[in-house]
Amino acid sequence: MPDIPTLRRILHDYRTIAMVGLSDNWYRPSFFAAKYMRDHGYRVIPVNPRHSQILGEKCYPELAAIPESAGPVGIVDVFRRPENAPELARQAVAVGARVLWLQLGIANAEAARIAAAGGLEVVMDRCVKIEHARLFGGLGWVGVNTGVVSAHRHKVIAN
Repeated sequence: MPDIPTLRRILHDYRTIAMVGLSDNWYRPSFFAAKYMRDHGYRVIPVNPRHSQILGEKCYPELAAIPESAGPVGIVDVFRRPENAPELARQAVAVGARVLWLQLGIANAEAARIAAAGGLEVVMDRCVKIEHARLFGGLGWVGVNTGVVSAHRHKVIAN
């Protein structure tokens, strides 16, 4: 499991996220995570064969359908069942992604092996939105009060 500096680096360096299994329902965790990340400067590419558009972005049926003109995919963020993860890891390797990120409740050792063998970093059982908020100070967004009062700021990685 990546440590805090690694998570911070991943979220700093990779600004394009292909969200596999992104829902168009505003009350679903995937939609909330996508909206949060987009509102914090990330490019979110929806991947879901059931939809043609989500959050005003063209939705692709699979990772391979994302055109090169969309730019390189940094993070493949998976909102699918753990048994789907190995195939999605293969697809992430094939499209040249840099990180396979499996959301909360999703862990699959085979997918991690496939992704790592393909040169990807792997994050499992973590929410990209929660980690971003925790590491970059966004936990107050939409009324979450952490109860932590501190003047301490984490070192910002320069662009």
